[in-house]
Amino acid sequence: MEEVSELVKARVTKRQVIAQVMVCAGCCCGKTEKGKPEIPLDWLKKAWKERKLLKTVQLTITGCLGPCDLVNVVSIMTGQEQRYFGGIVTDEPYHTLLEWAESTRLLGQPAPIPESLLAYEFDRFA
Repeated sequence: MEEVSELVKARVTKRQVIAQVMVCAGCCCGKTEKGKPEIPLDWLKKAWKERKLLKTVQLTITGCLGPCDLVNVVSIMTGQEQRYFGGIVTDEPYHTLLEWAESTRLLGQPAPIPESLLAYEFDRFA
């Protein structure tokens, strides 16, 4: 029984993030060779790192988040909820995500989702 409690202790993270932003880079999203809009992944990763956001707002480049008909899907997950955004065809929403992450870090809790990003929100399981 002592071994089990040691395993449980081993699964407690010391990194306490406020939120996680997941950017789909799976089968369709960002695949310009398939005629899909580009995702500024290199810029996004560099900006996140330069602004030292990773310890508070985790950026994860994922495989397919689906649904594939809403290309360039992003999910924001906090301790309270998970929200989905899709159909992103310009760089501006990614800049807004970066601003949201900075606001979240400064507030020490999830910032309100910016109005301009809400235009891309969808119900993933509707």
